[in-house]
Amino acid sequence: MPLKKYIRDIQDFPKPGILFKDITPLLNNPIARKETLDLLLSTLKDKKIDKVIGVESRGFFFGILLAEALNVGFIPVRKPNKLPFETISASYDLEYGTDTLEIHTDAIQKGDRVLIHDDVLATGGTAKAVCELVERLGGTIVQCNFLMELSFLNGRDKLGSNEVFAAITY
Repeated sequence: MPLKKYIRDIQDFPKPGILFKDITPLLNNPIARKETLDLLLSTLKDKKIDKVIGVESRGFFFGILLAEALNVGFIPVRKPNKLPFETISASYDLEYGTDTLEIHTDAIQKGDRVLIHDDVLATGGTAKAVCELVERLGGTIVQCNFLMELSFLNGRDKLGSNEVFAAITY
C-alpha cells in the first residue's frame, strides 16, 4: 500500500513557507494505519525494548500503539508544564523556531532500553533533544523511529550513531 497517498500537504502551516505533512487521513484509514504500524514494528523484531517514548503530540498516536504491540511501558514527552510530576527538560531548534520538551524524572531507569517515536524527522532538533533526555536519565536508545522523514533537511545528521527508521521518506 502506498502510504504517501494518505499524507496531505498543507502549505504555509503553521507559518508561511512551511509545507506541513498532515497525517490525519492516514489515521482515519484503518488499513493504512495497520500497515503503518506493521512497518514501524518491522525493524524491531529482535530488539529488546523496555519503554517507548512518544513525542508530543503526533508521536503519541503510533507511540502508544508501538508500546502496546511490544508489551512495554509508554512514556509521553511533552511541552513545558504539561507533566504533573518532577521533570527534566531540553530545548531545541526546529525549522520554524525553538521549543522545549520535558520528561518525568522517574520515567526511565538506568539501563532501560528505549524506542523513541515521533511522527516526523525534519531538521532533527526535536529527536536530538529527546535523545539527550533519555541519556541524562541513564537510558539506552535502541532506535529513533518515525512515521516519516524529510530527508532533504538532513535530520539524521543530528542523531549521531543512533539507529534511525522511517516508514515514509520524502
